Amino acid sequence: MKVTAIVQARMGSSRLPGKVMRILGDRTVLGHVIARVRRIAGVDEVVVATTDHAADDAIESESRRHGATVYRGSETDVLDRYQRAAASSGADVVVRITSDCPLLDPELVSKMLEEFLARVGSADQLDYMSNGLRRTFPRGLDAEIFLSQVLERAHREARRPYEREHVTPYVYEHPEQFRIYSYEGSVDLSHLRWTLDTDSDLEMLEKIFAGLRHLPSPATADVFAYLDHHPEVARINAEVRQKVLGQ
Repeated sequence: MKVTAIVQARMGSSRLPGKVMRILGDRTVLGHVIARVRRIAGVDEVVVATTDHAADDAIESESRRHGATVYRGSETDVLDRYQRAAASSGADVVVRITSDCPLLDPELVSKMLEEFLARVGSADQLDYMSNGLRRTFPRGLDAEIFLSQVLERAHREARRPYEREHVTPYVYEHPEQFRIYSYEGSVDLSHLRWTLDTDSDLEMLEKIFAGLRHLPSPATADVFAYLDHHPEVARINAEVRQKVLGQ
């Protein structure tokens, strides 16, 4: 059974264009994401799914430099791009990651994947797992795991524009059709925002990476310790609101 992690990335962004190529510490945001995804136990291949626009040649070059395979497809129909990337990889299980999460926690996603794979072929088999359905982890540690046939079905049946743009809404909005599991932590840390979508997010992340520059790849525990000593950093982007799905 092949597990493929697919990272969606493009230069275009309505709030912060080119955000995945911004530098944090010693590498780009995309470089951090790929390096962390490659450390997820059980992942056989890392694919960056970008668009076929010339502007995203930079994404392809940076992805390959960090050891990822690249698939290029539609800019607007991200679900189509994702499904084709998974098919080209021969994936049986897909781990979905977005490229704006430079503090992604490989250990967390490894635990999620271990539980998902342990259920395959059993009476408790899952179609879809996410740690963002009922959010308890900081935004920016997001991961989704699903069977390739579930992705194929969504690709065939999803019709609404936001379902095509955001890949998985068709699945998690139909719990009557799919076996869905919400992976949750014991403590609610959903008020923390570690993702990159605005200038405020970038400022906050720059301070974290500068403050932890002695660590080549700070772990989640390192980030928590830093923010405990520098609570003002967490407040930099505390007022940023995530874009509403479909808008």
